[in-house]
Amino acid sequence: MPDIRPFELHVPDETLKDIEARVRAFPWHEMPEDGGWAYGANLDYMKELCAYWLDGFDWRTQEAAINRHAHFVAPVDGIDIHFMHEKGSGPDPMPLILSHGWPGSVVEFLDFVEPLAHPERFGGKVEDAFDVVAPSLIGFGFSGKPPRPFGPRKMAGYFNKLMTEVLGYERYMAQGGDWGGALSSGLGFDHAIPSRGIHVNIMIMRTADGPQGPDEEAWAAAFEREQEMENGYRTQQATKPQTLSYAMMDSPVGIAAWLIEKFNSWSDTVGDDIESVHNKDAMLTNIMVYIASRTFNTASWIYYGRREEGGRVMSPDGRRVEVPTACALFPKELLSWPPRSYAERIYNVTQWTEMPRGGHFAAMEEPDLLLADIRKFARMLR
Repeated sequence: MPDIRPFELHVPDETLKDIEARVRAFPWHEMPEDGGWAYGANLDYMKELCAYWLDGFDWRTQEAAINRHAHFVAPVDGIDIHFMHEKGSGPDPMPLILSHGWPGSVVEFLDFVEPLAHPERFGGKVEDAFDVVAPSLIGFGFSGKPPRPFGPRKMAGYFNKLMTEVLGYERYMAQGGDWGGALSSGLGFDHAIPSRGIHVNIMIMRTADGPQGPDEEAWAAAFEREQEMENGYRTQQATKPQTLSYAMMDSPVGIAAWLIEKFNSWSDTVGDDIESVHNKDAMLTNIMVYIASRTFNTASWIYYGRREEGGRVMSPDGRRVEVPTACALFPKELLSWPPRSYAERIYNVTQWTEMPRGGHFAAMEEPDLLLADIRKFARMLR
């Protein structure tokens, strides 16, 4: 019998008091006069967010919202993996594993799990129900920490064992954005027999032969230009994550700024109004998961692990993911989507949806659009 243990989150009062003291004592400094968000996390907004953190944010309310879900921990090859598990309605819900990314956490899925598992409660059809499994990535949040950096392909092996050996699902569907997209790709490529299909809302993988033809070449050139001002965090975390960790593990405000910058620049905001998409409570809850679990450092290791695995290339010999693949293209995604011809050399694309709006954090930004696309794809697989 697999060792599956119930899990309930309770951050000690002493930890909360320490976080509060560090936020309150933060030595605010200067920002260029023409700053805005151009140089990174905006100083004025960070002061506003931290004032709310101290005097308006109620962690215990958010903790209770997290604990309303059924959480579990189970060991897989010596590492404890935390996961939400919501069994779906009806006689035949489809098993579905949802994988988050960085700088996210399972907080992204708090309002997303129930509509997936129980569509009839939200005006949908019970035959669209899923058994939803939403793990914390290894080294993130409430999962165990690896002994050294793990990349997403290695994590995919752990998640496949979670689904098949621990939870007993013979076949399942995988969905993810950010690292969850890479991890889901690994499940479809390396674990194709139990994987019924994958749904990704990011194009994180690459072909071995590079772009072909003018459309693909134009996309690749534009992609490099777009990423020039976004590569700093990625390069640091993929090369010297330990050095970064000393400052971050000491500073809740530092972690908040490092993460908040991405929620602003990677989301489909109105101008630079981050709260046109995300509210303070949701962002701070996600930030607190990193701080309270002391996992900022180990969460950053996945970038180093991916580099060791060979980077973005799906297969050096040009093979592709052959299980059915759905691609959900949100227009403000950090990693802009290539022409479909490029994607089809990486995946067996059976569904291609160009969304009218939305960005990187699809489950938080546009849950209804993402939900409908996942359901549509699953109907093809049933």
